[in-house]
Amino acid sequence: MEVPVHVAIILDGNGRWAKAKGLPRNAGHIQGAKNVEVICEAAHHIGIKYLTLYAFSTENWNRPKAEVEALMKLLRSYMKTCLKTAKKNNMRVRVIGDVTRLDEDIQKRIAELERASASYDGLQLQIAINYGSRDEMMRAVRRIAGEVKAGHLQPEDLTEAQFSSYLDTAEIPDPDLMIRTSGEQRISNYLLWQLAYSELYFTPVPWPDFNETELKKAVEEYQNRDRRYGKIKETGEGEKDV
Repeated sequence: MEVPVHVAIILDGNGRWAKAKGLPRNAGHIQGAKNVEVICEAAHHIGIKYLTLYAFSTENWNRPKAEVEALMKLLRSYMKTCLKTAKKNNMRVRVIGDVTRLDEDIQKRIAELERASASYDGLQLQIAINYGSRDEMMRAVRRIAGEVKAGHLQPEDLTEAQFSSYLDTAEIPDPDLMIRTSGEQRISNYLLWQLAYSELYFTPVPWPDFNETELKKAVEEYQNRDRRYGKIKETGEGEKDV
């Protein structure tokens, strides 16, 4: 059976997981961060090549100040841990999103992690931090407008492939499967351009409890779907529009 090359996940439910256990919300975020390595290893075992995780959105800045500060502290710690994990697992790590809003020390840790793991050819992990798809596309449009203004690009020559090259995910294949944990059934400004033909899978399991078994369930559901992108399907009764 076909394994999705690229899986994108919205890591939802950390706070609800903590509340259900009578713990503070930050305890859920800590457990959620620990679960990233679990799923990275599971994805590698299954044969997934690219894994993109929605860790912190542009909208998450609107959360209570104390929670945002706790998330930034956790991010600092995770960047250090991820450096060791990447080396151990031959895993390349890239961060997508507008990192310029992050504190300088976090930006430096991200740059160090990306540089150190650039030659690794195992699982390709993308972490979306201060990421929002509308923001991503607006940044891309501004860059394209600059190219047009400078005379380096003619508007009529712009193709979908060229537009994609201005996105944060340039050179990364579009996701085959998008998973959202914890029961919500919306995309939440995540990879809007890239998810145009992706299969969507929603599970009630909160991110801290989402393990290899749950990932395999999502992949099996993906494998059972008939992906045809609006093409003609050959049937025993002849051709059929799909």
